[in-house]
Amino acid sequence: MEKAKVFNIQKFSVHDGPGIRTTVFFKGCPLSCIWCHNPESQSFSREIMVDKEKCTLCGRCVAKCGNDAVSMKDGSLVNDYASCDFCGTCADFCVSNAREIVGEELTVAEIIKEIEKDRMFYDQSKGGVTFSGGEVMCQPGVLAELARRCRDKGIHVAVDTCGYVPFSSFEKVMDYVDLFLYDIKLMDSELHTEYTGKDSMLILDNLKKLSDLGANISLRLPIIGGINDDEANIGAILEFIKGTNIRDVNLLPYHDIARNKYSRLGREYRGSGMRVPEEEKMNEIKERFEKSGYKVKIGG
Repeated sequence: MEKAKVFNIQKFSVHDGPGIRTTVFFKGCPLSCIWCHNPESQSFSREIMVDKEKCTLCGRCVAKCGNDAVSMKDGSLVNDYASCDFCGTCADFCVSNAREIVGEELTVAEIIKEIEKDRMFYDQSKGGVTFSGGEVMCQPGVLAELARRCRDKGIHVAVDTCGYVPFSSFEKVMDYVDLFLYDIKLMDSELHTEYTGKDSMLILDNLKKLSDLGANISLRLPIIGGINDDEANIGAILEFIKGTNIRDVNLLPYHDIARNKYSRLGREYRGSGMRVPEEEKMNEIKERFEKSGYKVKIGG
């Protein structure tokens, strides 16, 4: 039985599509955007997050770890992420909840059960379920089965995607998806590679193909000050989507509230030079899209 690699199921979401929604976050992404708000979503493998501010240095994790992945040196706790097999024993015995294993494999039935718990809220608010990530389209088989079962139950299905997957993945799921929330970061392929690790050609090509097949698409644009909020990038996006059936645009202003997640994962935060876009700039971009006939919202 195929299982989904998931790192969170968030209830009462209001920023991931219409109405009140349950958002299922899949683990693993082909991109590595330096502004990523969920760095724990990037790896396809389980990970451990350690909150040093919560840690009381009690030493229980050191005593319980069978891989010597945790040690005490000079009064500080040292985590050897390379030796960790992410079994979760240290987290189980952590009395201060400073240690958390991220990522689990769930069956379709287990996920559907969680989704159906809030069915009445979907019905009242015209909401539903959103499958997000990471990149949910990297697991097209299990996604197709989840989306099909939700559609059969009359639950609205949205898929939030970065678009960097073979188009065959979209073909497997699109008959069961009511709405694609499709991200564009940068039009220039060299800049896209610099900031996300991959070029933009496949993403743009897939967006065009989806539109040509009549898929319902809402465009989502993360706006990062000094990186993609310039005239050249915004103008290129407007020019590109002119030939698509996109009518709704969400502008998502960058924020750095996830900065501490990187240290908890034992990773360097590379976004120190990025800026939160000013309100004036966000409104300016919003007006540009509105003048071109798009319905625009700032935020999810």
